[in-house]
This record gives sequence, structure tokens and C-alpha cells, in this order.
Amino acid sequence: MGATVKWGLLGAARIAERALIPAIRAAGGRIVALGCRDEARGKAFAQHHDIARVQTYLELVQDPEIDAVYIGLPNSAHLPWALAALAAGKHVLCEKPLTLNANQVAQLQAAQRIHGRVAMEAFMYRFHPVIERLHTLVRDGAIGPVRLMRGAFAFILDKPDDPRWDPALGGGALYDVGCYPIDLMRHLTGELPDVLAAQASYTDRGVDHAVSALMNFGDVHAHMDCGFTLPFHQSFEVIGSHGALRIDHPFLNTHVETALTVGNDVERFPPTDAYLLMVAHFQRVIRLEEPQRYPLDDSRAQAEAIDRVFLALEPQPSGGI
Repeated sequence: MGATVKWGLLGAARIAERALIPAIRAAGGRIVALGCRDEARGKAFAQHHDIARVQTYLELVQDPEIDAVYIGLPNSAHLPWALAALAAGKHVLCEKPLTLNANQVAQLQAAQRIHGRVAMEAFMYRFHPVIERLHTLVRDGAIGPVRLMRGAFAFILDKPDDPRWDPALGGGALYDVGCYPIDLMRHLTGELPDVLAAQASYTDRGVDHAVSALMNFGDVHAHMDCGFTLPFHQSFEVIGSHGALRIDHPFLNTHVETALTVGNDVERFPPTDAYLLMVAHFQRVIRLEEPQRYPLDDSRAQAEAIDRVFLALEPQPSGGI
């Protein structure tokens, strides 16, 4: 592989259009092919974004020119196409959730060991400077030992044909947005959650559109809310023995200023393209320039945390374990 990473995109999703294509190009990568099942839509998308080739998914993962594959498909398609890409010798950057459960992540880990390629879950928010600052403050004891965490992420998903409403495609609010506060809680504590209580509201098809969970991460209490039927909001709060930290845009903050409140002080962070930071890191990893910050062991722990919330829900939603 040369200095320029050559990418193939699986899926013509909006996130690829709005975030990944600009990030890959800004990071010095080159997009050489798009995989799309709808040929007409794929050709229009590729022409609009100056992508040379439109291929089937299988053609793309087997294309010898491609170094890395970005998977932006519905959740249920993540595992099979990540496995196919690894088997074809490609590095894989896959949208969150990486898979539908921890057992599936274990399958990816086995494939990664066999084929010797990088696989990473695309949790872009982790790379934003405000999140790195939050970790530093907690680690340095700025608020004393952490006692309580609260996180929320919700928006109105008003497109009835969106794959996130489809149980067969791994839809649901917990997979899509609840994963963010749980991921941050897990990283701040280094613990998996014990789920004390969880409740959800479901569509007629069995897809969770609102989920709340009470958890303990070690000796830290935590409360998470997420949903598809509430006005857009996102927040995260960490309360310690002698202070509190609050972030007003913790998870989706590429185009907005983000404020981190530390007691009576406010630290402000300008709009930052966390997707670019994530892609740049991934490319450096596959060029052997730095170690991978979030390997699949971390993704397996994240999937286990989500599994535990699903297990606490009654009735169990379609798409869970």
C-alpha cells in the first residue's frame, strides 16, 4: 500500500455523503469505488461525488485497487460485509454499532486475527477535543471520584422508510443513539454496566423508539435516555465528590461550538470535524504509523454493554440478543 489510502464505500448513505467522503478526502485518502445495490442511484451518487466506479458489494470488497472499506450499511449488514472485506484483505472502518451483539464482534476478532487487517468501529465523537478534555479532567481528579453520570441523545426520526425503523435491519434507538452515552460512560469508568432497570417504548413492529436505563458502572451510578420521537437534544454530565462537568453537544458536534462546563467555568471548543480526526487516525494505523486507539476488544466490550441493556428490557425487542 502506498502513502495514499485508496477507499471503497459500501452504501450510498447520507452519512457517507455528508461526513465520510469529505473526511476521507481531507485526510488525504482517495475514494476509488462505491458499492451500491441500486445501480441508477449509485451512478448518480458517484457522478455527483466524483467517484470513478460503481460496483456490487462483492466486486468492491474484492477490488485489488482498494486498501480500505468503509461500511455505512444498515446495522444487520455490518457483520457479513466486514467479514467479506477482511477475507479479501481489506482494512475495515465500520459504522457503529459494529455488530448487533458481542458474539458477532468475536467473529470479527477471529477474522481479523486470521487475515491480519485493521478493523475499527466508527465512533467519531471519541476523537473530538472536548471528549479528550473530559477524559483528562476526570482522570486528573478535577471533580474528585466520579459518583454519577447522566447522558441523553434523541431526535425525531420522521422518515418512515428509514432502515432504523426496520427490525430486520437492526433498527432501534438504542443501537443508533443510546450507544453514545453508554460508550462514554464505559470509557470514563473502565467498567461494564450492571443494568438495574431499563424500559422502552416500541413501534408496532417491535423497534425501540425510546429507551431509558439505570446502571452501575462499578461504583458509579448512571442514567441514560435515548429516542427517535423526541426533539433533538444531547447532553452529558459527570458528577464527582466535589464538582461536576457538563457538555452541551457531546456526540454530534461537527458544525456547532461545544461548551464544557467545569464548575463555574466554561471551556468552549470550536466546530471540529471529528470524522476527519477519526479517518486520519485510521489511515495512520493501517500505515503502521501509530497504534490503534480503539481495537476490537473495546468494540466487544461496547457490544456487551448494549447486550446487557437489551436483556434488561421487557419485552425484549426484535433485533436484540
